[in-house]
Amino acid sequence: MNSLVNQIVTGVVESLVKELLGKSHGKTASKRKRRAAKPASTTTSATKRKAATTRNAKPARKQVSKRRTTASRSRQHSR
Repeated sequence: MNSLVNQIVTGVVESLVKELLGKSHGKTASKRKRRAAKPASTTTSATKRKAATTRNAKPARKQVSKRRTTASRSRQHSR
């Protein structure tokens, strides 16, 4: 009985030691992998741009400088 318990204990200890020593070969934990980039044609912004250009696109409006009124010019001048 005593030898059976001794045999089980030594077997468990040996397997634990073997497992611990087997893992310590300079290996690190599994590294995180980078996510693969999607092709540009399938991204959300690309599909939005495509949809915007397919609709009859209006040309950009010209910026028009607004003439300041006499009252607003005098208000700023008096500060």
